[in-house]
Amino acid sequence: MPVVDVKNLQGKTVGKLELADDVFAARVNPHVLHETVRNYLAGQRAGTHKTKQKSEVSGAGRKLWRQKGTGRARIGSIRSPLWRHGGTVHGPVPRSYAYRIPRKVFLGALRSALSAKFADEKLTVVENWQLESHKTKPFRQTLSKLDDASRTMLLVAAAENVNLERASRNLDGVTLVRATAIEPYDLMRHEALVLSRDAAEKLSRGLSAAAIAADAAAKPVQIQAAPKPAKKEKVEKPTAKHAEKKPARKPVSPEKKSKAKPKGKKD
Repeated sequence: MPVVDVKNLQGKTVGKLELADDVFAARVNPHVLHETVRNYLAGQRAGTHKTKQKSEVSGAGRKLWRQKGTGRARIGSIRSPLWRHGGTVHGPVPRSYAYRIPRKVFLGALRSALSAKFADEKLTVVENWQLESHKTKPFRQTLSKLDDASRTMLLVAAAENVNLERASRNLDGVTLVRATAIEPYDLMRHEALVLSRDAAEKLSRGLSAAAIAADAAAKPVQIQAAPKPAKKEKVEKPTAKHAEKKPARKPVSPEKKSKAKPKGKKD
């Protein structure tokens, strides 16, 4: 299991922290990292490109000259794509370049990026981000005490920290993200990674397959009972006493049937 030193904001070691083996010491998969970074960059594209079609460019719609007899090529409109200032055929239109990748691929890329930082000794864990001031200059000195060799740094915090956000937003090459919003692209783009103790524990617990399985086994499985079918209301059938007796019809004699007038005929 990988072990990393925990430092305070003065750069002194104050303890050690054990990290998840399958999160910070996993096998680095370059293909998964490439696919995840490509997906992230595709989602960042604005997709606002647009060209004008034949119906959108300026110009009259009349026929410039007659079809035959002039010796020139036949033409129907000045807005034809064959002409200068004409419309564009099959040009780009506004669209979104974002697409979805499987969740397992994203988590695998995140584990690979974290493991690469730990293997390159570019991972630093601080006890907390409790800053006395939101000023940028003292915070720049604090980062120099933690890591003075790296040009770019990715800071990860577990919760909201106003002083940390204000002190780091004006520093070139320094980016602050939450532990729940960290991206493999951010890890690959910055040289050094600085985690708070809470953020490192959250990442170890949230990305470790063993921890996820243990949490699932600890939770009791609640089996919901099937709903009972609704009882049918009994409909009381009318008894012989309450039933109304309808008068029986009198039989019609054959003589009256023969005297009956056929339908559709008038007198």
